Amino acid sequence: MKLQFTLALLCSSMFINNVYADSTQDTTCDQALVKGDIPGALAAANKNFNWNSRDKSTLICQGRAYSAQGNLNKALESFSAADKLSKDAFDQTIVALVTGQAYKSAKKNEAAIMSYEKSITFAQAANNQAFVRMNQNSIGDIYFEEKEFERALAIYLAGSKLANNDNERGDSFERVALTYHMLHQNEQALEYQIKAYLTNEQVGTLDQFAHSGIELGRYYTLVKSYGNAENTLNKMINLAKEQGGAYYEAQGSYMLAKVKVATGDLNAAKDLINHAKMIAKTTNDKALSEEIDVETHDLF
Repeated sequence: MKLQFTLALLCSSMFINNVYADSTQDTTCDQALVKGDIPGALAAANKNFNWNSRDKSTLICQGRAYSAQGNLNKALESFSAADKLSKDAFDQTIVALVTGQAYKSAKKNEAAIMSYEKSITFAQAANNQAFVRMNQNSIGDIYFEEKEFERALAIYLAGSKLANNDNERGDSFERVALTYHMLHQNEQALEYQIKAYLTNEQVGTLDQFAHSGIELGRYYTLVKSYGNAENTLNKMINLAKEQGGAYYEAQGSYMLAKVKVATGDLNAAKDLINHAKMIAKTTNDKALSEEIDVETHDLF
């Protein structure tokens, strides 16, 4: 259920890299950062400064690297220096956004929200809805993590209206569905998960489609639409088998076990759970094994 947020965070980082490289010097720093090579990113930034000590993109990359290293003060210094070089509202949008991300990484959520709101103001001035939406979702994610689901839902719904393409719409539908689920409003969760599923079927990656299908099976089960749940989950399990997606095969299997328990077929449920556990063991996926235990511990 966390996949959409993980992907969104990755995409936002890549989006910043792609749209905000205003020099040729910062490329190596950005590439190292994308690979998770924090020392390499910082070394590349320092090397770039030999050519241009006032390069905005390099300062932003350096700040993001310091943030990833856990050094908030250094990150803020870099972002402050970049902000002083901002030429327009779009530049200010980016600096405020990455500042918010740094605060969030440091678990300073109030400061993060203030930075995101500042970035929204600049994005609106720059007439850039993509960054308005990105910042809104970032605020929504904080509220979600703090279990303030009503506030998160309002933010996500507002952000969904700014989605500019099917990929963004699919992401928004997933966020809204999950938040409705956390509010125990599973009929509404189902409505939005169907939208996410249909969107990801058309434009999503295989991971996104499999995830959205399994979550759709979850919500069908919760609203007691067991036939639809079984059909959807079997489709996802077969897709996972065809594509070599052991993780999703296991997920689909333990989710289908819940349907079998609800319909009284306990033997089939036990077989499905054992199959999921065998996949986790075979692939040496401890996180998956723990997930299966959490999801199925109270089924019988």
